[in-house]
Amino acid sequence: MNTRSGEVWVFAEQEDGKVADIAFELLGKGRELADRLAVKLAAVLLGGNEEMCAKLIEGGADIVRLIEDDRLKVYRGIAYRAAFVSLIRECSPQIVIFGATHMGRDLAPAIASEVRCGLTADCTDLQIGDYTDKKTGEEFKNVLMQIRPAFGGNIIATIVNPRNWPQMATVREGVMKPLERKATDEGRRTKDGIVRHSSNLDGVEIPVEVVEIIRRHSSVNLKGARIIVAGGAGVGSKENFKLLHELAAALGGAVGGSRAAVDLGYCEHERQIGQTGVTVRPALMISCGISGAVQHLAGMKDSAKIIAINTDKDAPIFQAAHYGIVGDLNQVLPKLIAAVKAKG
Repeated sequence: MNTRSGEVWVFAEQEDGKVADIAFELLGKGRELADRLAVKLAAVLLGGNEEMCAKLIEGGADIVRLIEDDRLKVYRGIAYRAAFVSLIRECSPQIVIFGATHMGRDLAPAIASEVRCGLTADCTDLQIGDYTDKKTGEEFKNVLMQIRPAFGGNIIATIVNPRNWPQMATVREGVMKPLERKATDEGRRTKDGIVRHSSNLDGVEIPVEVVEIIRRHSSVNLKGARIIVAGGAGVGSKENFKLLHELAAALGGAVGGSRAAVDLGYCEHERQIGQTGVTVRPALMISCGISGAVQHLAGMKDSAKIIAINTDKDAPIFQAAHYGIVGDLNQVLPKLIAAVKAKG
């Protein structure tokens, strides 16, 4: 499917009548890719409505390819795969990107397998570039450079899929910046912005019936926190993590942790920051007892200000920090807490 003039597509997840935030993050990067290729940027919305389409156009999409079908209102893998594959075969996009969410990680590999193309998972960046096959000498222009950490985050790999199209990737949440929303008028929204398609689900057996949806909303919102106090294995115990919670409460911030801290049971998995956790960009990150492994730094390196506290003066975290404190966090944090409380 070598359609090099095809559109750039972003899969717009929707749930309970709301477009997921990851869709707008992907539109920010998709806009950059589409402009570089001089093609349209399309959001693909399954089971959505015109109101959601308007949000996506405001978020940067040139058009929204909409499939209105009640069978797609709730995510079911077989139905979504069949509808999406049908749409790919009808429109021949050159790039399709998904969020590396529970839905995207389930759907994207199924689609890639069906259309027999490549897929790179958990990308942290996407670029357009040229590629030369070192074995054959064949040159490929304007292919998707799919960039992601590899070997436990110790190297950054660039993966290309120049022959079997569309080029597909999943992108981690929080690593792409959404565009500023632009207002759309009703005429463009309905006439030019929305392209409706058939689901082509007749005859497709959908074995799962959704009877009831029960949601448990997380009380932790690291992506939205302006101040984060994060702890690693160096915190020493779950009991010592209480100091981090106390400092975060005094600052009006949230508590996060490295993978090591999560694995040791010091904090919950939903607080994990890094390659296998969430990516954050707070105004202030206070790093406590974190060595600074590549996996963790990938998730917090774009923080506006980083304060690192560690007993090891040679810890890699100090290379990323704006300010460093060499010392025992059990002595440093109580002083910080007292100082913050004294300032009101």
